[in-house]
Amino acid sequence: MQLPAALTLLLAAAALAGPAARTHHDFNLCVPEPYFAACQTMQQQEGSRLKCVKARDRVDCLEKVGHGQADIMAADPEDMYLATSADVPFTVFKEVRTTLEPAEEFRYEAVAVVHKNLQIESVQGIRGLKSCHTGVGRNVGYKIPITKLTKLGVLQLQNDTLLTAREIELRALSQLFSQACLVGDWSSDAAADRRLKNTYSNLCALCEHPDVCNYPDKFSGYDGALRCLSDGGGQIAWTKVIYVKQHFGIPVGGALEVTNATRYNPDDYAYLCPDGSKRPILGPACRWAARPWQGFIANGDITSEVDDARRVLDQASQRGAAADAEWLKSVLTVIKDKTVLVSAPQPAVSPLQYLDKANYTDVIERGRGGAVVRVCVRSQAELAKCRSLAAAAFSRDVRPEFGCELREGGPHACLAAIRDGHADIIAVDGGEAHVARTEYNLRPVLTELYGEHQGLYYAVAVVKKSSSIRTLTDLRGKKSCHTGYGRTAGWNVPVYALLRAGLLPSGTCPYAKAVGEFFSGGSCVPGALSAENNPAGLNPQRLCDLCAGDLDAAGGANPATKCSSTPHEAFYGYAGAFRCLASGAGDVAFVKHATVPDNTDGKNSAAWARNLQSSDYELLCPDGSRKPVDQYESCNLAQVPAHLVVTSSSKSQIELEAIRHAVIAVGKLYTERPDLFRLFGPYKGKNDLLFKDSATGFRAIDEPSPVQRQYEEMLEQLRTCH
Repeated sequence: MQLPAALTLLLAAAALAGPAARTHHDFNLCVPEPYFAACQTMQQQEGSRLKCVKARDRVDCLEKVGHGQADIMAADPEDMYLATSADVPFTVFKEVRTTLEPAEEFRYEAVAVVHKNLQIESVQGIRGLKSCHTGVGRNVGYKIPITKLTKLGVLQLQNDTLLTAREIELRALSQLFSQACLVGDWSSDAAADRRLKNTYSNLCALCEHPDVCNYPDKFSGYDGALRCLSDGGGQIAWTKVIYVKQHFGIPVGGALEVTNATRYNPDDYAYLCPDGSKRPILGPACRWAARPWQGFIANGDITSEVDDARRVLDQASQRGAAADAEWLKSVLTVIKDKTVLVSAPQPAVSPLQYLDKANYTDVIERGRGGAVVRVCVRSQAELAKCRSLAAAAFSRDVRPEFGCELREGGPHACLAAIRDGHADIIAVDGGEAHVARTEYNLRPVLTELYGEHQGLYYAVAVVKKSSSIRTLTDLRGKKSCHTGYGRTAGWNVPVYALLRAGLLPSGTCPYAKAVGEFFSGGSCVPGALSAENNPAGLNPQRLCDLCAGDLDAAGGANPATKCSSTPHEAFYGYAGAFRCLASGAGDVAFVKHATVPDNTDGKNSAAWARNLQSSDYELLCPDGSRKPVDQYESCNLAQVPAHLVVTSSSKSQIELEAIRHAVIAVGKLYTERPDLFRLFGPYKGKNDLLFKDSATGFRAIDEPSPVQRQYEEMLEQLRTCH
């Protein structure tokens, strides 16, 4: 099996480490951070031999199990797929089944149901039929039929560089079926979604609301697809076996006979098999593919103890079910349903064998080898996160898939790489976005969103509550911490604020020299002395005096990275500037409004932030007052634009749609399910990698917002001295 490059790198390091030492009687259960508290409750209440090991997310759990830092973890089939790329053996040794279907081999089987009298001689005969689907992007009603019909040569997926991966599939379905009901968001970008539904409107024709073609719709979902077949004029429905049984009144898990009659007669319908034959509804189904049950996987090193691990899991599950414990559904069941039965596949098998038994591997790999959205990254830490994202998103059916391009020469190196066609996107702040647009012919395509404030944030000045500093004037002679040279909240806004307050001599060029003289105690402005930011060598060394280099480097602090505009400088970025203040290196930190809340009160588990309290910090207001950090709306230096995702202005509309679809899709998926992969938040001790930690998603844009335009006017005023 040929895996994407990102997948082959994800767990390769696991082969270099042996299992961690543990007692024979305990099993270390890896749990994503959102469920760790529930796991601890289980451990305390049950006195269980399961010991909780906290991980960032499922991807991190895979690494910990692979390295032997944990023994077992609960996993979806998609997580098992990631495990197939590891250089260490993993074993699927437990299944999680529902009590409703304890004897079923798979969580569900994908089937096609037709009218019994449909004249069809082979599977090729489905061409021109009216087709009923559960919804776009779903396993049974979309991914499985596309995957299997393509392998059978019935569906023609023609590579077309002028179309996105999703549109290639939609076009093929539109050509195969005369009409269909396929609801959902065809693109995560609303404008692209409307265009696609107008272009391939026959795929909405059978829906209850063809003009909407989205949820809710009585002809959508597993049962809706069958209603579409029985009541909506459809000729073939893609669904799963349990819903067929319910639709016709056949007991689930019982005898194949009608015991709870519905108005639908099973004798009038049949299963359509992949070989073109039909089978009676009151008989064994013929499946097109199946989704395996979720289950538990382990490092192959505990093979000799698998039976014991099964017993421990069974005992914990039974006790949790008897007590109706809340922790059961988040820690042990994976299915998010407490009515479960933990059952073991016999014998224990590799993840690949487990997936292939259900013909599910090729469903996950559907659409591999198409277009790739290449993310430009600026450090090894960002590269590692990007590769983890690429692997996780691919397994979760985000298409196009992501690739990663490393450019360690600072932010402008990435802007040049995108301009020259070597990469596709990067997220930058408002100041960098202005440079990207005016100097590198790039354009914004997406904006980061920040919860209630959506596409904007507030630039603030933070001091310790114990500080004697009350006004901006009091900052003269003090020590300052900045996110980076040329950055919005950390440099441009405070420089502008000092100018407006008359604290810097107007027109004195460069302003960096004036800032260095104002903060005569020293500063940390990462990137201030780099060649691209200081080509004439006029910026004073004082702007880097407080920087520390990589304080978290293996083997001790690495001063070689001092003042670099990368995560290898401990005081770089929002969290870094706040760390500079919190450590006592600086007297004031210029950051964004979310920085203090995000790194205090237990929100950041890094050693430097672990014991920090938000109540120990306050904001400096332009009117000379100070306020608590949660009153930023009335105490800030400026309201500024969100960070933007930029790409080349030469991209076609289709390429822009593909970029927007992929980025919005991962933002939505991993905001809703951070336990699968934590896209927003610290990654291996580093902050603001790829995107801002405080981001909550993305929105498509075509041009700079009014806030961005206003900010760029401020930038032009700052540049009048050059």
